[in-house]
Amino acid sequence: MRYALIGLMALLLAACQSGTNEAGSTGEVSLDSTMDTLCYSYGVTVGQNIKSLGDDLSREALMAGILEGIEGSEPKVDNAVLMTKAGEFLQMVNERAVARNQAEGEAFLEEKAEEEGVVVLPSGLQYKVIREGEGASPTASDRVTIHYRGTLIDGTQFDSSFDRGEPITYPVNGFIPGWVEGLQLMQEGAKYEFYIPSDLAYGKRGNRGIPPNSTLVFEVELIKVN
Repeated sequence: MRYALIGLMALLLAACQSGTNEAGSTGEVSLDSTMDTLCYSYGVTVGQNIKSLGDDLSREALMAGILEGIEGSEPKVDNAVLMTKAGEFLQMVNERAVARNQAEGEAFLEEKAEEEGVVVLPSGLQYKVIREGEGASPTASDRVTIHYRGTLIDGTQFDSSFDRGEPITYPVNGFIPGWVEGLQLMQEGAKYEFYIPSDLAYGKRGNRGIPPNSTLVFEVELIKVN
């Protein structure tokens, strides 16, 4: 989709072929006419989309491609080669993201481990007691009724039964490993905050709204052991 958008923007730039000046990428440009403003706006949009692809971009290759598209020249790369290169690039971007998420998660857990009240378990799971309970503790074979909120380490929320206004009931051993271990530490009525490394969560595969190798933060309230 992103490549399609870039291609569309490059085609739209052809509308700006007439009346352009020779200003450089950081020079002053005229925005007096409607066409000038349109050209500039499309250029900004293309630049923002391409910048998001990474830092190791070739401005020379990019500008050559745009100019040849405007001039109607025969492309030097056919679609088959483009798709192959695009696939290689996306794989590289994914691998970088996976490594970055892993490193950021490890740094987050190291910092959390130094906070007062945070308990670090041998498995790597960390937790902090928000409120202790007084009821029964579940085993792995039990079903539990819980409220929860899940976020990434930057605070981005990806799920919350609190927001839906309805708790869930589910088997303990059906949750991710970090929850299976953590829930068994709790008693009915307790509320804990879990800091779960990626290998005890969704690992390299990630999940809906959760990037690969993400360390996760969960606020969990154990309402009932069924």
